[in-house]
Amino acid sequence: MKPVKYRTAKELAELTKQNQKSNSAAIQRWKKKKPAELDHYFLSLHNEAFSKFNCLHCANCCSSISPIILAKDIERLAKYFNTKPSDFIAKYLHIDEDNDYVFNQAPCPFLGSDNYCSVYECRPKACCEYPHTDRRKMNQILDLTLKNCEVCPVVYRIVDELKRIPDLQ
Repeated sequence: MKPVKYRTAKELAELTKQNQKSNSAAIQRWKKKKPAELDHYFLSLHNEAFSKFNCLHCANCCSSISPIILAKDIERLAKYFNTKPSDFIAKYLHIDEDNDYVFNQAPCPFLGSDNYCSVYECRPKACCEYPHTDRRKMNQILDLTLKNCEVCPVVYRIVDELKRIPDLQ
């Protein structure tokens, strides 16, 4: 795999849109594969891509989307700020159209100008797991993976590479 090239979220959204037909067709084929086989390919490409890519040079995810904030995340972050969970919610969160807590703003209120996270050690679970390309049962989140191509250069590259693997065509 070639090194992952940094692209802005705007550039990735446009590239993903241009490749929507081939990406959607690939996703449909992958849903028919054995979950363990698909997981193997994703994990291998994930590890290779992240060995060559530094998220601190990018931060598209923190700059353009909000993770879902779970009750445990709220408790942990409120404790970190030495405040009540209700005060943390009032200051930083709102409920979105899916009835989930998300940050009031993008970029993330905890993203620094150097792309470092000021709450990294207690960041939300969704932030810890993003971009979700190293998890088991990837077949369950392929639609999310396709959406994440619009934000994360690594996900975009992984999907592009997977489309080239003969066993997955």
